[in-house]
Formats: sequence, structure tokens, C-alpha cells
Amino acid sequence: MKIAVFAGDGIGPEVTREAVRVLEALDLPGLALFEGDVGGASYHRHGHPLPAETLDMARAADAVLFGAVGDPACDTLERHLRPEQAVLGLRAELGLFSNLRPATVFAGLEDMSGLKPELAAAIDMLIVRELNGDVYFGDKGMRKTADGQREGWDMMSYSESEVRRIAHSGFQAARTRGCKLCSVDKANVLETSQLWRDVVIEVAAEYPDVALSHMYVDNAAMQMVKDPGQFDVVLTGNLFGDILSDLASMCVGSIGLLASASLGERTTDYGTFGLYEPIHGSAPDIAGQGIANPMATILSAAMMLRHSFSDDANALRIENAVAAALADGIRGGDLGGDLGTMAIGDAVLERL
Repeated sequence: MKIAVFAGDGIGPEVTREAVRVLEALDLPGLALFEGDVGGASYHRHGHPLPAETLDMARAADAVLFGAVGDPACDTLERHLRPEQAVLGLRAELGLFSNLRPATVFAGLEDMSGLKPELAAAIDMLIVRELNGDVYFGDKGMRKTADGQREGWDMMSYSESEVRRIAHSGFQAARTRGCKLCSVDKANVLETSQLWRDVVIEVAAEYPDVALSHMYVDNAAMQMVKDPGQFDVVLTGNLFGDILSDLASMCVGSIGLLASASLGERTTDYGTFGLYEPIHGSAPDIAGQGIANPMATILSAAMMLRHSFSDDANALRIENAVAAALADGIRGGDLGGDLGTMAIGDAVLERL
């Protein structure tokens, strides 16, 4: 079981350290952990946010545990050298096109949501976000208009095959849950979204047991606040998925609780190769203070065991330990408490 650990920037090293402690406590047979540089830390050390040796390390692993990237000191660099290019590069180079982001309210945290507790209690959704297309990977640039103004431009596009493969990912996920899938787009104004909707409808014919609905992204954002319990699996593109998953995180109480898995088509001797990371950023304003909530990263490790190592039993052990810690009042600053990163990690370890 070879796991590459890329801690990255800001609070990344702090939260990944706690996830590694949890993995080591499980006494997994043949567990081998090795570390690589990514993001701003890698740029300062190697001159690039994703050096060749780190990419080679990822390719040799069975899974990647990722922390966070982002460094204000790198904000003026050319775009291809900025820290965020590390995770974008890994997604592209490793063919990780399907991002799974579960959002569920833990018992006892209903009051932490920005929603009414009775609405928050009903949240149990999975956002399936496409990762390799859209404006994130389309051509982009800066240019001058005829009257001399600066103009930034980004191209949004999806091919039929890109939509088809993420649609299959979404429908397959729905089959393991409530057999409901809501496809989110903006087909009323975007040709890219019209193709998205057309292809999703075509793929739906192969999953007659899954109920398909469609929603424009602006309405979806409103409905997540108004009635989040209506959603089971939400299938959407890269840009819309990025925004809606952050919205979902605050509906459940804290972005420090949301894990994610980025999967592709490559398989290993254990399961599906994937990259696992919390959805929060590097939070440079609190980095080094030991106060970041590591639970999202710990839950990402649980997703890794489930998807990349077919180990549901230990994944459930981790998830139950996190739930028990929260039920017992274990809280970091993001949840109104005063416990630090290591104390939260200790609390999870005690409940494994």
C-alpha cells in the first residue's frame, strides 16, 4: 500500500500530519508512506510547483494524500508557476476527472450551520464535479481591445466524451445512495451547458433505476439554502462544482469538515487510484498556529481507504471516530471551540 503524501502550503502540513497519524494507528499491512513537495513550498525549493520527481512519485503510488496549496508570496508569479498549478497539474497528468465531495451534517452540529437546524439536519448529498475541463483548463489570456483596454478571457468548453465519462461516474455513485441525480448546468445561456445536458440525458438511458432531474446553477445555489435535503447526488462541471461544494460546506457547518476524492480510470492492485484532499485551502492567516481543523483531511484518508484500497471496514472506523469526537464536543476554532490541531487528532485517535 504505497501512499504519496503531498502536504503543500499553509496549514497543509499540519492537517496531513494528523491524517497520517490516524493511518499509522490502523496498523495497515504493507503501508508505505513517502512525502513529496508541491505548491509554493515546492516553488521555493525547486523553482516549480509540481517538479518532475513529485509527479513520478504520484505515478508510482497507489493513492495520493494531499494537503493544500496557496502562498500569497507567489501571487505575482506567472500563472504556470503559481502553487495552485500543482493540484491542477496532478489532476490533468494523472487523469483524475471525477471529484467526489460528500456533504453531510454530523449529529450535534445542526446549530453550526448557517441554515435552520431542521434544514441542516436533512443534508446528505454527494457533489460529483468534473475536474479536467471547463474554464480551468481552457485557453485563457490577457489582451488589448481596439480602444486600448485590457481584457481578460477564458474559454469554457467540454467535449462529448468528457461529459459522458463524468456522467457515468455520477450515475454509478447515485446507485450506491438514493438513486437520485440532479444535473446542474446553465443550458439556458451556455452552449457548453446545452451539450452537457444533452449528453447526460443520453447516458441516463443506461441507468433506468436512477431518477434524473436538471437544475440551472443559480437555482441550485438557491435550493441548497432553501431545501438542501432534496439533493442526493449533484452532478456538475468544474466551475459550478467548485462554487456549489463550498456553499455546501457552510450548509453543514464548516469547510473544515468536508473531504474529497479525485478519481480517474486507472486501477491498482488494491482499487481505483485517486488523490484525496480536504476542500479547504491553505489558510495562510492561521498557518503555523496549530489551530486548523484536521477532520476534513482525516475524512479524506477514510475516503482513500474506501475507494483506493477497498477497505470499507477501516474507512468506517475513521468516520465513526470523527463522528464520535464531534458528538463528544470536540471542537476547533472553526466550530466555536478552542482545541488545536493535534488535540483534535488525539481525540479521533482515542475513538478509533
